[in-house]
Amino acid sequence: MKPLHLKQEELISALPKQIGKVTLDYRHYPGEDLYSDGAIEDELLSIVKTASRVEYPSIIEREGSWPILYHLSPLRANIVDWLPIDKSHKVLEIGSGCGAITDKLSEKAGEVTCVDLSAKRSHINAYRNQDRDNIRICVGNFSDIEPELPMDYDYVCLIGVFEYAQSYMGTETPYEDFLKIMMKHVKVSGRLVIAIENKFGLKYWAGCKEDHVGTYFSGLEGYPDGGSARTFTRPGLERIMDNCGVKQRAFYYPYPDYKFPTVIYSDKRLPEMGELTNNMRNFDRDRMVLFNEKYVFDGVITDRLFDVFSNSYMVVIGKEPETVYAKYSNDRIDEYVLRTELAETKEGKEIRKIPLSSHAVSHVKKMESYYKQLSERYEGSGLSVNACKWVEEKGYAAFPFEKGKTLEMLLDESLEKDDTEAFYSLFDKYLEFISYGEEKAVADYDLIFANILVDGDNWTVIDYEWTKEEVVPSKEIAFRAVYCYVLEEEKRNKLNLDYIIKRLGITPAEADEYREKELKFQKHVTGKRKSMGEIRATIGTYAVDPKVLTEKHLQEILDKRIQVYLDRGTGFSEADSYYLPDIYTEENVIEAEIPFDGNVTALRIDPADKYCVVKLKELLVNGIAVPFNKKCIVSNGTPLEKDSFVFATTDPNMTIKLSELPRTGENVLSVKLEIAPLTKELAETIIAGKKKLFG
Repeated sequence: MKPLHLKQEELISALPKQIGKVTLDYRHYPGEDLYSDGAIEDELLSIVKTASRVEYPSIIEREGSWPILYHLSPLRANIVDWLPIDKSHKVLEIGSGCGAITDKLSEKAGEVTCVDLSAKRSHINAYRNQDRDNIRICVGNFSDIEPELPMDYDYVCLIGVFEYAQSYMGTETPYEDFLKIMMKHVKVSGRLVIAIENKFGLKYWAGCKEDHVGTYFSGLEGYPDGGSARTFTRPGLERIMDNCGVKQRAFYYPYPDYKFPTVIYSDKRLPEMGELTNNMRNFDRDRMVLFNEKYVFDGVITDRLFDVFSNSYMVVIGKEPETVYAKYSNDRIDEYVLRTELAETKEGKEIRKIPLSSHAVSHVKKMESYYKQLSERYEGSGLSVNACKWVEEKGYAAFPFEKGKTLEMLLDESLEKDDTEAFYSLFDKYLEFISYGEEKAVADYDLIFANILVDGDNWTVIDYEWTKEEVVPSKEIAFRAVYCYVLEEEKRNKLNLDYIIKRLGITPAEADEYREKELKFQKHVTGKRKSMGEIRATIGTYAVDPKVLTEKHLQEILDKRIQVYLDRGTGFSEADSYYLPDIYTEENVIEAEIPFDGNVTALRIDPADKYCVVKLKELLVNGIAVPFNKKCIVSNGTPLEKDSFVFATTDPNMTIKLSELPRTGENVLSVKLEIAPLTKELAETIIAGKKKLFG
């Protein structure tokens, strides 16, 4: 490390060594931030100095800014929240930045050491986590700090960092060298965690720009324009790990990506058909939409290629965690935030619902009581309720893992086959089950098709989080199930909703009432918080459909050509016609040279395929001007002047009677026209005005 100038030393000495309870170490700080996002960092610093964590969601919604969403969203921390980190653990986080991941790590772990190059970003991190006394931030270059780091971390986290290894290392094999160095800092029983984009992620094929360089298809093409970051396919990551002698590793698939994951899949619990519907991931920049990612993902899942096209990877090097699947419901108000996970234990598979806030504990605890009440209601019906037990020492509700297909999947299969008889047979059985004990003051309001598991003749309710301790008509629950079912998938629009409503005996007034109740229910769960889709709209990025653009571009090409018909004494025909493309010399001006032989008695020009006004600026045969009169020129338009016509038709044309003009064996008609497009209404108005004026 180069010696610092006196001015740099003075600057460093003036920096805060402690912010709240967070300590900062500047021993290897070069005296200036070598990387910065500019003014947005000042804005973030101002926010975290004056606002608490609970205020971040409202600030994100108000500002409509990608950097503020990225750095302050609590969803960022989902990527590490599910890991089995506890207060006995010591964690190292490389590239901690503004602290979105540090926040969660310090909440879970006993001690967190952060390394980041930027002092300003480290100050943002410290201010947002100033109430935590277990964070130390080392500010400076990784290569200077790394030799002094301990070798006994329980977790080393590289979240969105591994792709920049060549910037850290500057060696011929930077990724292998970086991984080897980081592995030295993990204790024998510890874990190293990598989260990174998949360069073959489906979102890039579908039209999202590459996250790091911001251009289309650059990762797919192998980064032809360079850049400091490199992402990898799964085989690419595995080659790096093989070269480093890493054997104990497990791959996970954060969905939609590792930045804002709502689900963590694994090789032991991959996504199922119809699950991957949240694919509009362009918060930071515009994108194309080349295809419907949901349907492509369905094909990918069917052909077992999800590990190839997952948008992101998460690799846990070391002992594999018990959790093989985690789904987050933290887009709700604080009282209802939770994580649902599937764990593989020595005793077998177990489903867990884990409150993500102290306020949500009572909500999750109630599920054990709901299980007992619903079991009593449905006793003797044939409909089972998956057992629930609140595990006090662990702080979660536990459910046994059940096998089978969801009723939603079975209904989809029936629709796919156009087997309405099978569909309504399943629906009628569902209706029979949920109507049982309807008079009792307990009802699972969220008894949608996805929350029922079917295994042969066994039907089991697997999720009853939204149970109401009151009488709810079964037709209301069934209406809501169908309503949600159709809204979630456009292919289900083939379902005759009117027929189902009639089958349920629901009046139009009741249907309106139930829809209004559904809106109120959603607001009750989410409060006034915006969805990620609404936040994306606020940020203002666009999703462009190139199919529409192609059609528009094709229409522009078609609009900028004229069709020429030749009459050789037998009239005009399509067989004796051709197009002249690329004849626009200015935006609305056409210039063309049209050759014709002496056998042609008339020539027709169709200047456009739309309502328009055409002005003849020049018309020459062999260099001699054609008189602008009816003897030489006939048109299906209405003349405004002798050289101008308005056309109230999408097939405007002008015929030049060549038999009235001097010509030779080989001739040239020189044309210069000015065209102004009109709406049908305007064209007809102009013609009506002309008739009224001149009779």
